[in-house]
Amino acid sequence: MACLLETPIRMSVLSEVTASSRHYVDRLFDPDPQKVLQGVIDMKNAVIGNNKQKANLIVLGAVPRLLYLLQQETSSTELKTECAVVLGSLAMGTENNVKSLLDCHIIPALLQGLLSPDLKFIEACLRCLRTIFTSPVTPEELLYTDATVIPHLMALLSRSRYTQEYICQIFSHCCKGPDHQTILFNHGAVQNIAHLLTSLSYKVRMQALKCFSVLAFENPQVSMTLVNVLVDGELLPQIFVKMLQRDKPIEMQLTSAKCLTYMCRAGAIRTDDSCIVLKLDHDLKHAHELRQAAFKLYASLGANDEDIRKKIIETENMMDRIVTGLSESSVKVRLAAVRCLHSLSRSVQQLRTSFQDHAVWKPLMKVLQNAPDEILVVASSMLCNLLLEFSPSKEPILESGAVELLCGLTQSENPALRVNGIWALMNMAFQAEQKIKADILRSLSTEQLFRLLSDSDLNVLMKTLGLLRNLLSTRPHIDKIMSTHGKQIMQAVTLILEGEHNIEVKEQTLCILANIADGTTAKELIMTNDDILQKIKYYMGHSHVKLQLAAMFCISNLIWNEEEGEIGSQERQDKLRDMGIVDILHKLSQSPDSNLCDKAKTALQQYLA
Repeated sequence: MACLLETPIRMSVLSEVTASSRHYVDRLFDPDPQKVLQGVIDMKNAVIGNNKQKANLIVLGAVPRLLYLLQQETSSTELKTECAVVLGSLAMGTENNVKSLLDCHIIPALLQGLLSPDLKFIEACLRCLRTIFTSPVTPEELLYTDATVIPHLMALLSRSRYTQEYICQIFSHCCKGPDHQTILFNHGAVQNIAHLLTSLSYKVRMQALKCFSVLAFENPQVSMTLVNVLVDGELLPQIFVKMLQRDKPIEMQLTSAKCLTYMCRAGAIRTDDSCIVLKLDHDLKHAHELRQAAFKLYASLGANDEDIRKKIIETENMMDRIVTGLSESSVKVRLAAVRCLHSLSRSVQQLRTSFQDHAVWKPLMKVLQNAPDEILVVASSMLCNLLLEFSPSKEPILESGAVELLCGLTQSENPALRVNGIWALMNMAFQAEQKIKADILRSLSTEQLFRLLSDSDLNVLMKTLGLLRNLLSTRPHIDKIMSTHGKQIMQAVTLILEGEHNIEVKEQTLCILANIADGTTAKELIMTNDDILQKIKYYMGHSHVKLQLAAMFCISNLIWNEEEGEIGSQERQDKLRDMGIVDILHKLSQSPDSNLCDKAKTALQQYLA
């Protein structure tokens, strides 16, 4: 019955909200012009940041009335300006709002308003046009329908910094191909916008820069013109180069890099041109040094910021350029390209999409076949990311012979390469099929595995233990691996638990034992090894809770009687009781650590089951 009441309640609330908005619209029809003006101002204040109110006013017919008032010759300039401001605010709501405004033919009305001599009204119209044209639902062609619009906008560029900002933003969003580029170019866009790059307003400089990036994109005519343009005695490419400097905002650096890139592609800037000098770490004088600097810049920008990584990847043809950089003749460029991709590969979203779309793994595997250590270190580190479970590149990388390559890296004299090799294998083994795990063990060899477990580099040791944990997961896999490598693995575990290692190493080792104890037949390798059992008992009473918990996992798996009936589990329980394990469990069930306490109580319940 409650459900039947839901619809009328919602309709009632909607009616109330609509009714509360109606008086704003009604005031627009008042015969007193001063009351109409005050009504528009009150409406402006009511819709700021309130999408519901905006939607209600549109439904109630506010837009046609506002447009009527905006176009009436008898309306005061102040009223027209306020109407344009309200329409701009409505446009800042949802895409449906913009569609409603377009259906009411708002663009011709606003463009007509630009013929007014009043600057404030012109700025309000441009601000609203900017909001509408930057919406994805607005067809760009609406800007080019009337041939008189573009030249008039060019003329308005000199009126104020606001006209400059809004008009440049409109141009940059509505220039979507060679036809649009030609129209803007023929109406003097380059000459009219160039001087704005030295404006005191950052917003004006930024929008002007964006204009040049869309004008120059795949357009040799524009690029060739830009290279000779002088602004305050300085060539335009030199201004772009200055905008690449580290002290400039990231958005400016990215956009100026795009401008220079498009000019290079068009052949407007020669590879030995003196203007390609970037003050990053030192002067860069050649095209490959420019690319190196750009890749380094992108790597640095995307290192710790997901939004910036997304922006870089969504830049036109950027991924293609970076991937191409992997096969450059210059080692420095290849290294910078790999570093850039490594930085971008920190994004889970991009690993799932862009990296797969561009098959980044293919050129990366080529780089790994034959490269200097400095490139191998970064490339193998990136491969670790591509081998994460959620990465769609994981399967094709496995099929391309990555196991042998990575096992080879584990034998390197360079500790960083050994770490990355074993790290990548660890990621590869995570929730992998039995065949992949068998391939890893066969290619790595038991001897090499033990060498890695005794490696002097702590990172190598930790990642090797992580690999073992991932290999020894899933009961059939645990039993299979322990049936062939059990003796050696138990020996290695014993040596680590007896050695002078830190808490994290011993915790990992005990977790490996816990995985072995979860096997159906593998657990007998622990139960028949009194030395190991005594070590587990010792760590149950250790002063560090992490080690106690890891040891508890071992015991819980050993006494569990889930599948095989009472006989096997009962024998294990009896043996562990004789060792004093039950007494320790009782003691741990009183532990102040809630996690440890719960685990101990759960284990004790197995003795009562």
